[in-house]
Amino acid sequence: MRQLIRHYLLSLQFFTRIPVTGRLARWVGYSPDMLRASAGHFPGVGVLVGALVAGFSALLFLGLPPTGSAPLVVAALGTVLGVLLTGAFHEDGLADVADGLGGSYDRLRALEIMKDSRVGAFGAIAVVLALLTKVALLALLGDVSADLMCMALFSAHVVSRTWPLLTIRLLVHVGDAAGSKSKPLADQISLASLLTAFIWCFMALALVFYAQATLEIVATNHSPEGLVQALFNALALSALAWALMTRWFWRRLHGFTGDCLGAIQQVCELAFYLGLGLSL
Repeated sequence: MRQLIRHYLLSLQFFTRIPVTGRLARWVGYSPDMLRASAGHFPGVGVLVGALVAGFSALLFLGLPPTGSAPLVVAALGTVLGVLLTGAFHEDGLADVADGLGGSYDRLRALEIMKDSRVGAFGAIAVVLALLTKVALLALLGDVSADLMCMALFSAHVVSRTWPLLTIRLLVHVGDAAGSKSKPLADQISLASLLTAFIWCFMALALVFYAQATLEIVATNHSPEGLVQALFNALALSALAWALMTRWFWRRLHGFTGDCLGAIQQVCELAFYLGLGLSL
């Protein structure tokens, strides 16, 4: 149990700006093997980040006047909090992938562009469109129900952090092994770590379904059972987005980089919100 806690805290330290410092950091420790083992807790990071963003959004709904623009304000501020908690870690990956694959059809040149820390036109456009789409979809869900938006936020943050681990399992890392911070994570993920990730995801979704049944969250003119189906549809569209992204990276790069994992997380999160919105 202590080892699991250490791996989880290391995952928090790597994937978020949530402080794991001082004596706690020294207790957690670090090694490439530990970082590799912590990959299975990536969805667990989504549990914490999703819970914080969903809780913050719920408090905003309680404090803001119940006007038509309230969901838009909540969606925007919740997105800001999510970016602050992660340090725009995944958005940065999306920007680098857009610059690399949008800037060149040559594989080696694309990988070279992705290593550049500067953000180009393709990257800036991709991040702006992703954030606008996220805020718009969340505002749509919030307009249906505040509970629905909070439930979607929590679920999407967990689910979207599960899919990249399957990409690690299926593809090879093609980034700069010496300079890549994600290289220990990119070595083929073990089945034990993958099982840990699926347990995190299953527990989170089970909690969502239980909350849905307890709170009787119902969209307009829809039954609770219809909302459960909508959640499954959102999960399916997120899985489809993962499959298309992974296939794209295999065709263009013959593998993946750490930036590709961040891009997958972002696209799968958006696909989850879109699938839920379309189903309702």
